[in-house]
Amino acid sequence: MIFSPLLLAGFFLFGLLFGSFLNVVIYRLPLMMEHAWQQQAREVLKIGDAQASSRPFGLAYPPSHCPSCQTPIKPWSNIPILSFLLQKGRCAHCQAPISWRYPLVELLTGLAFAAIYWHFGWTLAAAGALVFTALVIAMMFIDAQTQLLPDILTLSLLWCGLLINTQGIFTSLPNAVWGAAIGYLSLWLIFQLFKLVTGKEGMGFGDFKLLAALGAWFGVSALPVIVLLSSVVGLIFAMILRIKKGQEMPFGPYLAVSGWLILMFQQPIMQMVAWWMNKSGFTP
Repeated sequence: MIFSPLLLAGFFLFGLLFGSFLNVVIYRLPLMMEHAWQQQAREVLKIGDAQASSRPFGLAYPPSHCPSCQTPIKPWSNIPILSFLLQKGRCAHCQAPISWRYPLVELLTGLAFAAIYWHFGWTLAAAGALVFTALVIAMMFIDAQTQLLPDILTLSLLWCGLLINTQGIFTSLPNAVWGAAIGYLSLWLIFQLFKLVTGKEGMGFGDFKLLAALGAWFGVSALPVIVLLSSVVGLIFAMILRIKKGQEMPFGPYLAVSGWLILMFQQPIMQMVAWWMNKSGFTP
């Protein structure tokens, strides 16, 4: 593979632009779900204004606007990261503060896309990794903000994993199928046992689907490592954010981060875990 600095820059710029789209998905998809639930409730209960409930709302409509003053955002005010810096993190019209999440998602996506080219080059694996990265970034921020993992994202990730592994890109297809099944069932069983013992629900069904999707991408053998990494990442974030004991934390973002780490560093991580298990006497 011939490495090209120009392509590396191109992946980074494409990531910035795609990160801007992911911001739309992160903000609007939960609202679209809520809008759909309300519309279904009105239809079932036969209440409310049918015309008001059927107004279109999606990723493309209505056009992007400031949540505070509803002013449409001009194209030159929508340049990834640059517009945020030039406007000093405020709306150009009403001066309302803009969330740091917007430039963060753009920068994170740009850096992740550049890292994918650095690691995989111009290959089919890189194309799959771009899809994987876009979906997990969207899920990570949506779950952190709303504690929701939309089916349209988790199931899309699962099917993409199975499809790309028909070519054996990240693991064999049988291993991917078993990874999806065991990934779902393992967390489902933990959920049921926790609920039986405590009478509480320890996690959401979206977490089951997300781990199933990660199993579809990386196979059965990666699942214990992903769960272990998720616990470590969750502990680190809890210390950084100073999350208090008993405070609820979504598990999806930590699964997403761990899945991306496996995507990029599966072999060294697996070797490190195998070495640790051997030193600890866990391997037969």
